[in-house]
Amino acid sequence: MLSRRMGIVLGLGLALSGAPALAQDLVRVAVPQRGGWETGVPDMGQRAGFFAKHGVKLEVLYTSGGGETMQALISGSVDVAIATGTTAVMAAYAKGAPIRPIAASVTGPSDIYWYVRADSPMKSLKDAAGKTMAFSAIGSSSNLATLSLIRHSGVDIKATPTGTPLPTYTQVMSGQIDIGWSTPPYGLDELKDGKIRIIAKYTDIPEYRDMTARLHVGNLNFITSKPDVLKRFLAGYDETIDWMYKGDDAFKVFAEVYDDKPEHARATRDGFYPERRMLDLRRLGGLDQAMKDAQELKFIAKPFSKAELDDMFKYFIK
Repeated sequence: MLSRRMGIVLGLGLALSGAPALAQDLVRVAVPQRGGWETGVPDMGQRAGFFAKHGVKLEVLYTSGGGETMQALISGSVDVAIATGTTAVMAAYAKGAPIRPIAASVTGPSDIYWYVRADSPMKSLKDAAGKTMAFSAIGSSSNLATLSLIRHSGVDIKATPTGTPLPTYTQVMSGQIDIGWSTPPYGLDELKDGKIRIIAKYTDIPEYRDMTARLHVGNLNFITSKPDVLKRFLAGYDETIDWMYKGDDAFKVFAEVYDDKPEHARATRDGFYPERRMLDLRRLGGLDQAMKDAQELKFIAKPFSKAELDDMFKYFIK
């Protein structure tokens, strides 16, 4: 009898210990690039337990960025899309899409760079007349930056969508694209080994240095029907970013999750995202410039009024 009672108690204890996992709320997240420092927050935070701590479990969908990410969000296939180009978000809002920004992804980024093969005669974009220059997808932050760099160069360069960094690299090395785009840790070894050379950087565009280039965006139905889940999701996200800037544990987890080298994670953070404030969820800047760019690209017909901006950012993290 004692044995049977102990078995019942043990079974109850195991059931209760599993209760938090069963009680976790699912949040479906679209991630435009797997394996980046900025876009790695969901994966690393889930592995390190920060989302579980807040009763949240993530289901991640990787996209090629731009329109693919936004379409998944608008359709309700995902609840949240992270690291989405600000102009793409503005375009979707202007069309009445059921989405709203919930937090900043990166402000004043220095991560995106453009490169050529080591044997290319091009030394700068001024040497690239008639050449092709890559970006990820229409509406992405790399799309906007590529067009701005071309405008600043003063020469005729064809902006071309090539997807994520890996297929872009293949296209550059095979001669299909003249100028590739990337974001670390992709390309670090190739740069070190002298296979490619950087020809332009995001920070070459002065007006973008303090602009919130990418936003985290929520599906409006998710935002309004599950505000507590959203709040807990953002709390886990924020704590993950704090942890990513303390000690070396994040580098080890990054390497485990992405089958990469810890030194790549360190080089990416320290060389391209050196300040925690770059990923501050509450930091929002350069909206006037973003609206100007969106209008020039014909993403929006005219700048938003104050009332429209207030409505657009109504659910932005406080």
